Amino acid sequence: MKSDSTVHHTAHWQELDNWRKKIDAIDQQLSALLCERLRCAENISSLKAQIGEQVLQPEREKEVLNNVLNQTDSPLQSHALEKIYRCIIEETRMFQHEWKSTQPNLHSR
Repeated sequence: MKSDSTVHHTAHWQELDNWRKKIDAIDQQLSALLCERLRCAENISSLKAQIGEQVLQPEREKEVLNNVLNQTDSPLQSHALEKIYRCIIEETRMFQHEWKSTQPNLHSR
């Protein structure tokens, strides 16, 4: 017969496994959404090149960050989400530069 502490310990491991499965499912959704975000960035990069705009748009980046931070429930979440989104914005900007450099028909003005 299992002791109460063993049953309790097993229940914690099962709960931990359930939370990890939930995170795995969220990660799949996030990666699909981030890929979609990058496809949007390709289109934006193309349009910026056509109208002579630079990739770097500090005011737009601030707007994106403010939009995201308005969704948080706590200062701790805000702090973490701000760091995550600063990375996403930076990587998206680099992605736009790299994508633009691979397009022979796009010329920066």
